[in-house]
Amino acid sequence: MTPRKTLKALGALLLSVCAGLAGAQDNYPSKPITMVVPFPPGGVADVVGRPVADAMSRHLNQSVVVVNRAGAGGGIGMAQVAKAAPDGYTVLMALSSLVVLPEADRILNRPPMFELSQLIPVARMTADPTVLVVRADSPWKTYQEFIAYARSNPSKISFGSSGNYGTMHVPMEQLKASTNTFMLHVPYTGAGPAILGLLSGQVDAVATGPASAVGQIKAGKLRALAHWGEGRLPLLPDVPSFKELGVNIGYSQWAGIFVPAGTPQAVVNKLREAAQFAARDEKTVQAMTTAGTAFQFQDAPAFDAFVKEDAKAMAGVVRRIGKVN
Repeated sequence: MTPRKTLKALGALLLSVCAGLAGAQDNYPSKPITMVVPFPPGGVADVVGRPVADAMSRHLNQSVVVVNRAGAGGGIGMAQVAKAAPDGYTVLMALSSLVVLPEADRILNRPPMFELSQLIPVARMTADPTVLVVRADSPWKTYQEFIAYARSNPSKISFGSSGNYGTMHVPMEQLKASTNTFMLHVPYTGAGPAILGLLSGQVDAVATGPASAVGQIKAGKLRALAHWGEGRLPLLPDVPSFKELGVNIGYSQWAGIFVPAGTPQAVVNKLREAAQFAARDEKTVQAMTTAGTAFQFQDAPAFDAFVKEDAKAMAGVVRRIGKVN
């Protein structure tokens, strides 16, 4: 074959491949999609992920299957999606610990499990302030009683979390630093196990999203003492913010959808449309309300800017925390 004919053949092959890729994107999704939730069942990511996956399934006419892949404060599941094929068939329902873990790995002098650059934001679904929760039968009826005991009894209060530098750990480290107190950190594999640890008496407190605890609060098993947001929360109108109490700290536990970097824009756009449908779908909105949270939707462009800003702010928080056991 002459060089000219070889070039023509290669050109035809390239056009054929491109046409095939374009066709695959046009037909997306042609098989079930896996939504990785990087925490055990019962936590915020799972509580948000399941109704959202159901709504996206109905919009895309294809199953979106939730798979819990817990471990390393969410890092194992997040890394799995970051390294997955960028074809739109593996998506991530992440929490705000996503922006913390790479910086935490660097603080600990180990290679990050993943980098933010390996993931593309698709949509933010929720953004709830974290709430400080204790058992209803605990001796602390108010935040003031809780913190007074912590000051007088260093390391006597224990708190559970979803893992080192996770969304339940970072706000408690903020509280400790701002109040000059010492509390014992007990990491679990996710919010669900940490809540169970609190209910069973293994730990004394947790900082968690309302969706993980509001059912137990309404059932009279847990008590909320304060939250890391602004003003009062509609679901917990009697619970003051830390800023109201004179403690200048804040933390939002957001949940959002990501795909691996390199995912075709046409595929990303279809997932954005499905996420938008979920945020407007009456059945899904009701399910979220029942679970104790509400949509605070951001489409990809706004969410991308939000993630970058949050990552910058949280990097400073992690550096102030430093190395932890």
